Amino acid sequence: MSRAFLLILFFPSLAFAQGTAADYQRAMGLRDEYANTTTTLTITPNWYASNRLWFREQLTGGRGRFVSVDAEIQKSDPAFDHKQLAAALAKEANKKVDAEKLPFDAIVIDGATILFKAFDKNWKYDTAKDTLTSAREPTAAAQVRPRRPRPGDGSTRSPDGKFAAFVKDDNVWIREGEGADRKEWQLSQEGKAEDGYRSVYWSPDSKKIVAIRRTKGGDRVITYVESSPKDQLQPKTTTLPYLKPGDPIPQSKPHLFDLATKMEIPVADRLFPNPWDISYEHWTPDSKRFLFLYNQRGHTVMRVIAIDADTGQTTAIVNEECKTFFDYSAKLYLHYLDAKNELVWMSERSGWNHLYLIDSLTGKVKNAITKGEWAVRGVEQRVDAEKREVLIRAVGVKPEEDPYHVHFARVKLDGSDFKVITEGDGSHSIQWSPNRRYFVDTYSRVDLPPVHVLRKADGSKVVELATADITPLKKKGWKPIERFVAKGRDGTTDIHGVIVRPTNFDPKKTYPVIENIYAGPQDHFVPKKFQPYFRYLQMADLGFIVVQCDGMGTNWRSKAFHDVCWKNLADAGFPDRIAWIKAAAAKHPEMDLSKGVGIYGGSAGGQNALGGMLSHPDFYTVGVADCGCHDNRMDKVWWNELWMSWPVGPHYAAQSNTTNAHKLKGKLMLAVGEMDKNVDPASTLQVVNALEKADKDFDLLYMTGAGHGSLGSPYGQRRQMDFFVRHLLRVEPRSK
Repeated sequence: MSRAFLLILFFPSLAFAQGTAADYQRAMGLRDEYANTTTTLTITPNWYASNRLWFREQLTGGRGRFVSVDAEIQKSDPAFDHKQLAAALAKEANKKVDAEKLPFDAIVIDGATILFKAFDKNWKYDTAKDTLTSAREPTAAAQVRPRRPRPGDGSTRSPDGKFAAFVKDDNVWIREGEGADRKEWQLSQEGKAEDGYRSVYWSPDSKKIVAIRRTKGGDRVITYVESSPKDQLQPKTTTLPYLKPGDPIPQSKPHLFDLATKMEIPVADRLFPNPWDISYEHWTPDSKRFLFLYNQRGHTVMRVIAIDADTGQTTAIVNEECKTFFDYSAKLYLHYLDAKNELVWMSERSGWNHLYLIDSLTGKVKNAITKGEWAVRGVEQRVDAEKREVLIRAVGVKPEEDPYHVHFARVKLDGSDFKVITEGDGSHSIQWSPNRRYFVDTYSRVDLPPVHVLRKADGSKVVELATADITPLKKKGWKPIERFVAKGRDGTTDIHGVIVRPTNFDPKKTYPVIENIYAGPQDHFVPKKFQPYFRYLQMADLGFIVVQCDGMGTNWRSKAFHDVCWKNLADAGFPDRIAWIKAAAAKHPEMDLSKGVGIYGGSAGGQNALGGMLSHPDFYTVGVADCGCHDNRMDKVWWNELWMSWPVGPHYAAQSNTTNAHKLKGKLMLAVGEMDKNVDPASTLQVVNALEKADKDFDLLYMTGAGHGSLGSPYGQRRQMDFFVRHLLRVEPRSK
């Protein structure tokens, strides 16, 4: 038996040499290694002559060329002779000029004329005559649009110009006339500092005012001790206003006033008794009604309410009383169409997020604008009232694709003529021409570099502009991330994720698995678009396989998929994640789950990372939790009440990582920045307290001066990497 074999037998980590100094050096250098190795990741179209555009096509090594496109004749050509212009510039400026690295500081192309700035001088180049002369500034002066005043900003003048309304001493006052003849009187009487008027809205006929009265709310603050300030020796203490779940919140309510009688018209608040917020304030053009959106605290009730301007009576035009929550942070859309007494409303009432056309007089739903087992991701710009149509972003609209891919579609307000106007298996973004006759459609996937296509407004293809070239990237050893789909907890729902392998991956070896987790219900988090570099490539290159997936409870699938999170953030989709990881390992035997799975995340992901170790200790055995909101009673009010609801009930404490800290079995590192102004640092330190009381071993990285996401720093990244190398690879890290 050879000495080398004996070393491997007694020190098996030497066989794979994972976690070595070379691994760290390679991993930490990946970002720079992959930089500037992909051409034309993005395109910025510059439109001129109505239907023509130019853009700079990015090449490797800082090189590039300018391309001109005529949309009418569907033709793409070089915008000019690059070598010819370079030669002319070199001669006039007496400088060396590379035709593929033209030294432009600014450029405007307008047909045969090119204006540009180079070598601190402005130039004009005539492509037809091949002449280069001095010129004025190459860029047109920017047009600055005047700010449109919002109702309630300071003194607000009535539409007829005769009056001005303003807030003084927490009450509404009216000013009539100017100069010596000016008269002022107090319209409201009961405003006070802790419950005063803050903004006013004039009726179009200048006869009525709706004034918003707002209570002060709670006064909770977080106190920070900055232990090591840069400008002095002694620590600094600061405070930050910070409301938490259950705290009193500021509450706004509308009050109606008649200028003729100088009296308030009583408005009963039975339809808006407990507002989280009111918004979308809107007078109808005939001055007969004032409409607003009411979001009830706890977010299970959303109403569009109309106040009768003569009587003060209220009517619920839209009434969403939800069994769980109304996702106002991501799925709120309201657009008034006064010409036909309509409004466009977004709702998940069908089980999927869609748009509805509603009669704003009766509240009757005229029709669903969109429908089907897919979701409206958002409205692009605004509803086109003249064409009676709307442009939307949609997810899941292509059944054969990843349901998170964003596509664009146009549909009439009556629900007819629905058409997806983007094509290509990937997630899309678009850029419109000024006349909106054309748009640049860019799509990509994590395993597909961007493709840029010029399309007409109806979606028909004009010409392909460019496709990103990743040949130089591949020569660096880059390999695409694998997209993987497996069934979730119910055995039927597809869970989508990615698998990330080391750059020196050997299919004959096995690798410990680490999950990068963020299960916040506000979005989905598995990347869908191409990037040459993702941060978890760095972790994988130390000798791991890193995975990420979106379990139930995250956003942008069905309402039922999303509802798993309601009053249940501790679930974090773990039954789906564990099923997905096991399915991936069954297909890919290089994924070694025998020693348990690692897990890491920050913020809500930090809560999830520790939560996974506490609720599934036999599966997740090593974890790093950064800046976690470990107890939802300790975090910001809006995020937690949206998903955990209000009032604060026993489920808050039951799901707290602090409450459950005694269940810890695996190897844990907690990290927190002492100046974290997103999540109260005490949230982590209370977990520390609970672990100490439970006599549990753990690591704590308390970072001085650091804010939210402290492990994003080079030091924090290195410490996190060391932790997994030490406890999952089971070798002493050689990061230094």
